[in-house]
Amino acid sequence: MPVWQRIYEEINDPDFVIICAAEDTGGEAVAGPIFDAANPTYIQVVDENHIISSAFNFVNVPSAAWVDEQGQIVRIDEGTYSQVHAFGEGDEGITFGTDVYEPALKDWIANGANSKHVQSSEKVVGNIRQHSSDQQKADAAFRLGNLFRLHGDEKSASKYWQMASELNPDSVNFIRQNLTLTEEGSAGETFRTLMGEYVSAGKDYYRPLDL
Repeated sequence: MPVWQRIYEEINDPDFVIICAAEDTGGEAVAGPIFDAANPTYIQVVDENHIISSAFNFVNVPSAAWVDEQGQIVRIDEGTYSQVHAFGEGDEGITFGTDVYEPALKDWIANGANSKHVQSSEKVVGNIRQHSSDQQKADAAFRLGNLFRLHGDEKSASKYWQMASELNPDSVNFIRQNLTLTEEGSAGETFRTLMGEYVSAGKDYYRPLDL
């Protein structure tokens, strides 16, 4: 988030807005301190039921959609790290992100519809992953689990969250959300192991950048 704040300040264009949505069932109690620590001046919202990632079928976060002044999506569904990141060492280390996304974003802001990074309507539609029947059931199960958790029924919540993961095993969002409820958290050894298996199976952790 601090990097995106830097980018937002550098662009300094009243017609450019960042809306950052935290996909976290923990709500403001969990996401609020992260926002407060980053102290961003762009818009922040908390999406406890993963409505946004569900609507666009985002597999992982952070992902983004570029929306122009007419409300038209002109680019969607990519890993939106603003720079290369790495954690861990040796064989256990993971590198992710890219240094080309930020320049592409700035090019779009400067050139609008004439930017070479704007995608056609057909390309945008093709980049929105279609929901299968099981994925739709998974979304419903996930939200039902959140409802049980809200009412203090952790057993039922875990049951429906597990059901959601089984119905949609490709959702890294579900995997990470479940891990946030463990002592290890969402970026520990279990997550790295699961992501290693995920990639080895030929699945897209993020859709490859088309830049």
